[in-house]
Amino acid sequence: MTDLTTPNDTTATSSTTAAPASGWEREALRDMLQEHVRAGRSARRWSWFKRGLWLLVIVGFAVWWVMQSSKSSAMPTRSAHTALVVVEGVIASDAEASAQNINRALQNAFEDKGAKAVVMLINSPGGSPVQAGMVFDEIRRLKALHNKPLYAVVEETCASAAYYIAAGADDIFVDKASVVGSIGVLMDGFGFTGLMDKLGVERRLHTAGVNKGFLDPFAPENPQQVAHAQAILDDIHQQFIAVVREGRGMRLKETPDMFSGLFWTGEQAIVLGLVDKLGSLEMVARDVVVAPDIVDYTERETLSQRVVKQLGAAMGEGVVKALQSGSLKLQ
Repeated sequence: MTDLTTPNDTTATSSTTAAPASGWEREALRDMLQEHVRAGRSARRWSWFKRGLWLLVIVGFAVWWVMQSSKSSAMPTRSAHTALVVVEGVIASDAEASAQNINRALQNAFEDKGAKAVVMLINSPGGSPVQAGMVFDEIRRLKALHNKPLYAVVEETCASAAYYIAAGADDIFVDKASVVGSIGVLMDGFGFTGLMDKLGVERRLHTAGVNKGFLDPFAPENPQQVAHAQAILDDIHQQFIAVVREGRGMRLKETPDMFSGLFWTGEQAIVLGLVDKLGSLEMVARDVVVAPDIVDYTERETLSQRVVKQLGAAMGEGVVKALQSGSLKLQ
C-alpha cells in the first residue's frame, strides 16, 4: 500500500497558519478606532449645537412677539372713549378671569387719560372669594385715586364671586333675564364610607396632628371638624355680606332670603336693589358715559403667548423623554 502523506507535506500544512499581527498593525488599528470615536463625538456635538442655535432663534422670536403684543395692547388711547374690562368665566387664580389679569386691565383703563369711564362686562358664575376680594379692593383704590366712574354691565350671569366684584361698581346694569345674586359660600365634597363598607375596603391614613386628615371623605364626619369648617364658611359669608352692603348702600332692600344663596332675574334684582337699571354695554357707553367709542383693555392670552407656552411644554417634554430614554448625555 502506498502512503500519500509524507513528512514534507505535514510541514507545509503547518506553515500556512496565520501569524499574529505585528505591533505596527495593532497601533494603526487602535488609531483608526480612536479617530472614529472622536469623529462621532464631534458630529454629535455639532448636531446639538445646531439644535440649540435654532432653539435660541425660535425662543428669541417668540419673546420679541410677546413683548410687541404687550406693548400694543397697553398703548394709551388719548381720544375720549369708554374703557372696557371683560370678566368672563370662573374667577380663579389660574384662570383668565384671575385677580392679577383683571386688576392689571383695570389699572391700564383707569390710568388712560382718554378713558372717561370704565365698564366691566361680566358673565361669570363666580369662583374664588379671595380673587374677588382682591379685585374689589383694587376697584376701591383706583376709583379714589383717579376719581373716575366704574360701571358693571351683566350679560347672562353675575353670581357669587362675580357679584362680589360687581358690588364695587358705581352702578350695575343688567338684562331683564340676567341671573344675579347667589350671595353665599360653599364647600363641597363626597363621603365614601358606605361604599367602602360594601366593598370591604379599609381606609389606612396616618397623620401627625389630629386634624391633618380634615374632613377626610373616606372616614365618618368628625363633628368638631364640621363645626370648624362651618365657622370658616360663616366668616367668609359675613365678609361677602359686608362688601355688598358697602357697595350698594341705601339702594339695597334687604330681605330674609337676600344673603341665603338665592339668585334672581335682572328685573327682580332691580326691585331688590341688588342692581340699578336695564342696559347693555353699548347703551352705557353711549348714554351714560357719553363716549360711544369702546376700547378693550382686557388681559387675554395672545396667540404668541400660547405659542411660547406650548413651545416650553413641548421642550420640557422632549428633554424628559430624552433623559428617560438615555439618549441625552453630557460629554
